[in-house]
Amino acid sequence: MKYIVVTGGVISGLGKGITTASIGRILKDRGYNVVPMKIDPYINIDAGTMNPFQHGEVYVLADGTEVDLDFGHYERFMDIELGGEHNITTGVIFLSVINRERNGEYLGQTVQIIPHVTNEIKLRIREVAARSNADICIVEIGGTVGDIESMPFLEAVRQMRREEPRENFLLIHVTLVPLTKLGEQKTKPTQHSVKALRELGLQPDIIVCRCERALAEDVKEKIAMFCDVDKRDVISAPDTDEIYEVPVLLENEGIFESIRDKMLLNKSEKRFYWENIVEKCRNLSGETEVAIVGKYAGLEDSYLSIKEAIKHAMMDLRCNVDIMWIEAEDLETDEGAMRKLERADGVLVPGGFGTRGTEGKIRAIEFARVHGKPFLGICLGFQLAVVEVARNLAGLKNANSTEFCDDTPHPVVDLLDEQRGIMKKGGTMRLGNGVVIIKENTLAHRIYGKTEIVERHRHRYEVNPSYLDMLSDAGILFSGTDSDGNKMEILELPNHPFFFATQFHPEFRSRPDRPSPPFRAFISACMRHATQHNAEEV
Repeated sequence: MKYIVVTGGVISGLGKGITTASIGRILKDRGYNVVPMKIDPYINIDAGTMNPFQHGEVYVLADGTEVDLDFGHYERFMDIELGGEHNITTGVIFLSVINRERNGEYLGQTVQIIPHVTNEIKLRIREVAARSNADICIVEIGGTVGDIESMPFLEAVRQMRREEPRENFLLIHVTLVPLTKLGEQKTKPTQHSVKALRELGLQPDIIVCRCERALAEDVKEKIAMFCDVDKRDVISAPDTDEIYEVPVLLENEGIFESIRDKMLLNKSEKRFYWENIVEKCRNLSGETEVAIVGKYAGLEDSYLSIKEAIKHAMMDLRCNVDIMWIEAEDLETDEGAMRKLERADGVLVPGGFGTRGTEGKIRAIEFARVHGKPFLGICLGFQLAVVEVARNLAGLKNANSTEFCDDTPHPVVDLLDEQRGIMKKGGTMRLGNGVVIIKENTLAHRIYGKTEIVERHRHRYEVNPSYLDMLSDAGILFSGTDSDGNKMEILELPNHPFFFATQFHPEFRSRPDRPSPPFRAFISACMRHATQHNAEEV
């Protein structure tokens, strides 16, 4: 097994995740079986309870593990499905070590960071790598060099480097080369970052330099000299308009040749050309505008997979999509925000938790329904579409979800009896991949082209089956259910140009060359709306 470890320095948020995903894509294109892993130094067991404002979106894996958004980059770039074992946090490691100690597995030893914690880290990395049957395991270490939280993981990496054959271990360090107001590229932050890494006993083999523009040759030479690497191993990674350009950019910088020579890889011929993906990004025509009504609209990373799924649909349909971000709370009081919806060719209401902004989302859904604008609801957007129809078409004026109103007289969205029992035992949500059965001769069937699909879930509340008949009489067609037929998964309004919502999160399984069917159908409907609107104006 060969290992590539990616670390970061200077500041967080440099793009280690995209760099890691891009390297994996480059190697996969050469015919290598690659498995990525992510080490997050926080003490949380997983990312499930983290505030999207602080940490970006919570990404859900096939087995239901809630993880950092970088896993979305891994899965999208490498077109793979990962599980919880591919994510290691400090909380997971410490919990395992403490449990081992309580079970007497250390035979009375004094349990310490070295060797017990570092051994646990190495064990997990090697076990996942071995089970994957991959050729190369890429491990991204979150945070930055110098963070106290990262120290045990960097020490484990130092030990692994000693224990593995030289050609089986490679360290890539991602740093920042800032630009002064006078346009000078400064190397000192990179030098200090590499110095901090070397003080821990680690010497980078390749340095990927994030910068506003491509590194000048003399800057590369300076970094190479002061950081003790060859000039060709200083990789320029300037800002790009599109993240899918990064694999091509790194490849043009010669990163594959550096990896190949250092790790003695024997495959070089490309089997897939990522340039095809980039070409689709660059050649878009037409224009349509989509309003995304969310609780965290101020931080777009909170809806990263939504953005990428829209982008994948854009690439497939060759159409530009302009996203208009609208804060859901603003729709509750600001008529100016409501007027923004008039400009949009479609309305998307994504998932979320908590009461804040829900009434604004309901107003957005009502606007799309009444004005015939294409609507796509996801998770909470699905549930609030049920609430909106119940209130305004079924005559249940105070209908709501018990998530937001415990004593609503019409709990059209509620915990099922079986879920109440689970909740009392401390259970939480439906998470991960689940089978959805689709009815024939429906919009859902036309969108997916099949009667059984698999999509990912992250929710707790369900459509209350006691109200299904009333909701159906009001016009809702529940065209998708779980495999038992008890939980509603997809709804549509047959008499609307495009009104479609899913309890699951289709964005998590969207890929650059295989867009999510609901997103593709939604953007296509928005394009038709834009064309019709422009024709009416003429």
